[in-house]
Amino acid sequence: MALDGMEMRQFSRKAMRAELLDAETELQLAYAWRDQRDEQALHRLITAYMRLAISMASKFRHYGAPMSDLIQEAGLGLMKAADKFDPDRGVRFSTYAVWWIKASIQDYVMRNWSMVRTGSTSSQKALFFNMRRVQAQLEREAREMGETLDGYQLRERIAQQIGVPLADVEMMQGRLSGSDLSLNAQQSSDEDGREWIETIEDEGDQASERVELEHDRAALRGWLAAALGALSERERYIVSERKLREEPRTLEALGEELGLSKERIRQIEAAAFGKMRRSLESQSREVHQLLA
Repeated sequence: MALDGMEMRQFSRKAMRAELLDAETELQLAYAWRDQRDEQALHRLITAYMRLAISMASKFRHYGAPMSDLIQEAGLGLMKAADKFDPDRGVRFSTYAVWWIKASIQDYVMRNWSMVRTGSTSSQKALFFNMRRVQAQLEREAREMGETLDGYQLRERIAQQIGVPLADVEMMQGRLSGSDLSLNAQQSSDEDGREWIETIEDEGDQASERVELEHDRAALRGWLAAALGALSERERYIVSERKLREEPRTLEALGEELGLSKERIRQIEAAAFGKMRRSLESQSREVHQLLA
């Protein structure tokens, strides 16, 4: 059931006062939920990161959906992330949850948008959330260069910019046409009034976020390589076959190949994960000591 205005404000204030989890506590909660289905651990993890869900929901207010509905959809995405999160991968939960939250909100907006009511491909979703911004940018650049773009040229450049087929651009433009105002229209009759496009937040990743994400991924790859290097040849093989293949092999299959029982393979795998976890924790402590 949708929250009313007062309930939503109370809910948001409560979420903003929730605890901030350090990496170790977050990891313990994630393991407790994954391995023991500890609902209290899940509740604590979800509550701590609800502020992230609310923050992301606020970025989609300009699509006309009620803020309470956006927050609820963001919360559903957060819960899906918690259910699918694998703490063994060494990634912070917030980094993983961002993608699930955003996908949940975007799916909701697409389902409820007045002009777009059918299921959409990834190409159509990219168009829906980016076409107007890209179109306004291309029109502005053309004006600055003294160019005049006809409708076909504009659609062609939009397709190239977003990386989708021209036919998809033409279809989405038809869906979004009608009573919509131009994003380049001014908000007031005053000459200095800003255009509507200036009120729309860029949904793309910021440069600082991309750099930070790439840095984290590079560090994680280095940590994992070091952790794998600490394993014996047999342990590395079992971990690789069980976790690093697109289609992981079963304990039974590995046992038959290596001449061991299913239970012995499971024990070796568990011991290998223990070694890797200790290696990752040791490297993490060293990084914190350097930054302290």
